[in-house]
Amino acid sequence: MLTVAVTGATGAQGGATARALLAAGHRVRALTRRPGSPAADALRDLGADVRHADLDDAASLGAALAGADSLFAVTTPFGTDTDTETRQGKALVDAAAAARLGHVVFTSAAHADRGTGIPHYESKRLVERHLRAAGVPWTVIAPAAFMDNYAGGWTLDGLRDGTFAWPMPAGLPLTLIPAADIGAFAALVLLRREEFAGQRLDIASDARTPGQIAETLTAALGRPVVHQEVPLDQVRRWSADLAAMFAYFTTHGLDVDVAGLRRDFPEVGWHSFADWAAAQDWDALSASAPARR
Repeated sequence: MLTVAVTGATGAQGGATARALLAAGHRVRALTRRPGSPAADALRDLGADVRHADLDDAASLGAALAGADSLFAVTTPFGTDTDTETRQGKALVDAAAAARLGHVVFTSAAHADRGTGIPHYESKRLVERHLRAAGVPWTVIAPAAFMDNYAGGWTLDGLRDGTFAWPMPAGLPLTLIPAADIGAFAALVLLRREEFAGQRLDIASDARTPGQIAETLTAALGRPVVHQEVPLDQVRRWSADLAAMFAYFTTHGLDVDVAGLRRDFPEVGWHSFADWAAAQDWDALSASAPARR
């Protein structure tokens, strides 16, 4: 039985990883800045040891990691900025090295090691480099585009009107993955450290075009959904970072060997986009947040 510290445990990737590890019978230290939150309480109910940790507080990180076997590390610039993400990611790696952990699994982004120029990919690239030089056994898993993003934000706004609004041409494929599969794969890597140590793996569970996504959403919602290409200039007015990401998706693509991952790691239980869409409660999602006009 391993003791795995999980950062971002009350978020999508960290939460999915914590649940997968707990389901496999391992001990999870769920690290969060808000140990009294409902999401933290839900993890406690599943058996997690919830501990306070702040990525800007080295003492809290050291205390939270002491005695753990491994670390699942996730960083994000959203809510702060890319400089903060890089600083916090490096601090987390340094804390793991100081605690002499046996394995660090860092979740990055597919293609982030290729010099994409996307700000929130480049910040992860810097953390990856720091991790490789830290002297601790490491693995980088790099998810493709998140299916879960299609259940919120401007996508959900558009679906209320029967539109899948997305900043890509209708026929251009994009590789996708849900948080549940990221967590399942992360747990697999953590439990088989000898096999995966020193590797960087881009991961995805499906590849769909925006046109195909609209067709799948039509079936899942039970009403017509059509793709509408959102101009990149419109995205850029809201976020230059995300506009750069969609420009990369359109000009370079986000290729990941989906078939190879499904063949080599069937125990992950990979979900197609149709699987994911069918499992969502679209009526509840639509009712949970007001449309943004």
